[in-house]
Amino acid sequence: MTADDQTHNAIELTDGQEGAALHNDFSDWMRHVQAITEAALIAFLPAATASPVRLHQAMRYAALGGGKRIRPLLAFAAGELFDAPDAMVQRAAVAVELIHAYSLVHDDMPCMDDDAMRRGKPTVHVQFDDATALLVGDALQSQAFTVLAAIVESVDPTRQIAMLRLLADAAGSAGMCGGQAIDLDSVGVHLSLDALELMHRLKTGALLRASVLLGATSGKTLSRPETQALEAYCTAIGLAFQVVDDILDATADSATLGKTAGKDAANNKPTYVSILGLTESEKLADKLRNDAHAAVAPFGDKARRLRELADLIVQRKA
Repeated sequence: MTADDQTHNAIELTDGQEGAALHNDFSDWMRHVQAITEAALIAFLPAATASPVRLHQAMRYAALGGGKRIRPLLAFAAGELFDAPDAMVQRAAVAVELIHAYSLVHDDMPCMDDDAMRRGKPTVHVQFDDATALLVGDALQSQAFTVLAAIVESVDPTRQIAMLRLLADAAGSAGMCGGQAIDLDSVGVHLSLDALELMHRLKTGALLRASVLLGATSGKTLSRPETQALEAYCTAIGLAFQVVDDILDATADSATLGKTAGKDAANNKPTYVSILGLTESEKLADKLRNDAHAAVAPFGDKARRLRELADLIVQRKA
């Protein structure tokens, strides 16, 4: 499939932002965006019958049919702030989800967290093999940039280059990969609260931040006040996401989570719960949710979905 074919397919996938805007109920809107994302992933991933078949089948296994799609939801919600064109916000949403999917594939491998279950099914290295899983992660990362780099007529190329840089920074050593490196080095180590926060700003927060900023930038070049407001929102939800993850790891079961519960404690990893305790961690999550709401208050009702997503991140049960 050529880049031109992919651009056409993305535009024809669904009614996109305009269709999403018709869904007043948050649950309906969320399901609509998840369906858009799934359709776009199906279109933008290599066909399962294309050579090398096993690799492409494994890529689709890793990326399709699972997950809450929090990052695409954030991209679409931020795109609504500035009436982002469908073709670009779809690409931004798919790009961040592909990076996220690649990170999960690698994170589950024996050399990392060595997990056998993800999203309620066998992890990629279990379903296929270690070497295939390694290549799947590499290929999904490359595909993310292929999707985001395709020409979209309604978007200024200079802004699109900036978006590519934003995604690269979020995924690299100053972002997600750097956070994972700190995480691996911190097993069995007592971390201060500040050090734990830094780790998660990189490991989890960087890609959530990219989701919001890519969605917003799909619509326009942001002013300084707009950027500052969204940065404050991203900081709050990024930390809240990890605080809640730590709470769920300590309180939920594997069937609910769709992955192995209790692994952080079993592996002697520092978490918000291990440092603050469960009650204080829950209080922190609620404070961060309020901080997220306050950050996007200047955008008024157009930030409704961003506020609802902050609520979802903090109140989720899996």
